[in-house]
Amino acid sequence: MTINKFSIDEATRYIERIIDEVSNAVITDRSFLETVTAGLLARGHVLVEDVPGTGKTLTAIALADALGLEYNRIQFTPDLLPSDITGTDVFNDQTGEFSFQQGPIFANVILADEINRAPPKTQSALLEAMDEQQVTVGGDTYSLPEPFFVIATQNPVEQEGTFSLPEAQQDRFILKASIGYPSRDGELELINRRSNRQITTPEVDSVIDPEQVPTLRQTPEYISMRLNVREYLIDIARQTRNDDRVEVGVSPRGIQRFYEAARARAVISGRSYVTPDDVKTIASAVITHRLVLTSEATIRDVKPEAVTRSVLDAVEVPAAQGTN
Repeated sequence: MTINKFSIDEATRYIERIIDEVSNAVITDRSFLETVTAGLLARGHVLVEDVPGTGKTLTAIALADALGLEYNRIQFTPDLLPSDITGTDVFNDQTGEFSFQQGPIFANVILADEINRAPPKTQSALLEAMDEQQVTVGGDTYSLPEPFFVIATQNPVEQEGTFSLPEAQQDRFILKASIGYPSRDGELELINRRSNRQITTPEVDSVIDPEQVPTLRQTPEYISMRLNVREYLIDIARQTRNDDRVEVGVSPRGIQRFYEAARARAVISGRSYVTPDDVKTIASAVITHRLVLTSEATIRDVKPEAVTRSVLDAVEVPAAQGTN
């Protein structure tokens, strides 16, 4: 039976169980899994950048399994066409009519693997799906399943055979995260876990009814944010436009996504209100991939992460003042 609304405590307990279950499969910092989960809760999509072999694909599979949702993986390659993602009209010899054959985008959790190995035109095929939860083929519009969540992975742009994501595409991802290499103890744990099973991929159990996932994702809508915390969030975003190393800072749409991500962060922390720490904790994941640096900054090899740190240092943190 579908529940119309979760309390904050109920939602937080589910989130903890989901993260715990994914942690049983993926060796990574809990903060990374919390960031990905914040993207899910905020009803956005997440971009994960890192070198191959660090567990990006396994994270997507494990999360889909923990949520009990249908999962599809789309491997992006230089010859991938938009229709390979969305689907296409196929002629039926028996009926003499065209019928729509769904592409792999028709699933709840989509892993867009190595998205920056495909040319920009194909990358852009995800835009409508991510923005409007629908695709248009041959003039007809088809709704995607609910819930719909994209985890896109990309290799560092310095690697051979990659295309930079268009700015508009990057802005569609509410968060960007990096999984990183495990510690020495983590890599030892990886081997230890593998030695205790006979299959290469760990099994992950569902911890929530799939029909309840949309309700869980609705929870951040009941989170409050005081005026001084809202002003703090906006001041951070606006400061990105004042940095002389930045050509394009966080847009008004980016501010709204920042707000949504901060509320999701509060749910993960088990609170009904957003604190300045929630804003600061999630800021880097929201801001960094939205920054377009000047040509001079790029030549000087300035990193967007360094700019984000400077921005956060430049904006005064307000005092926490309760829940309203």
